Amino acid sequence: MGLEPETETRKRLERLVNSSICPAEDAEEYTSELRQLIQETTDEDAIKRQSRLFKALADKTRLKMLMLLNIREMCVCEIMVALDLTQPTASHHLRILEAANLVSDRHEGKWVFYRLKDKRKMMKLVKMLMEK
Repeated sequence: MGLEPETETRKRLERLVNSSICPAEDAEEYTSELRQLIQETTDEDAIKRQSRLFKALADKTRLKMLMLLNIREMCVCEIMVALDLTQPTASHHLRILEAANLVSDRHEGKWVFYRLKDKRKMMKLVKMLMEK
């Protein structure tokens, strides 16, 4: 069986430091510097938002939903029919899009309608990602 992940990581860093490729002279001190670097250069809340966004955009069904909602607001049943989805599957994908702050819903009696939250911004992002 291999080494524990932390032990293996520590040994790799020590080899790097000892190789003279790395600017540090002490592996422990360098570990602290690297961990401080990530804390100084990242905002945990922003990382969570970006992660939700990328998760939402990483699925072809959700991208198709966004394309449909770019045309107009649609109720869940329209999205289900257009994409040949079951209601639970459509709702699952729509919840992910809502969590990423890409779509919003409104209720009209028993019907739930979805629309893009910021149509211009969303479609600019999708088009940018779809460029070859």
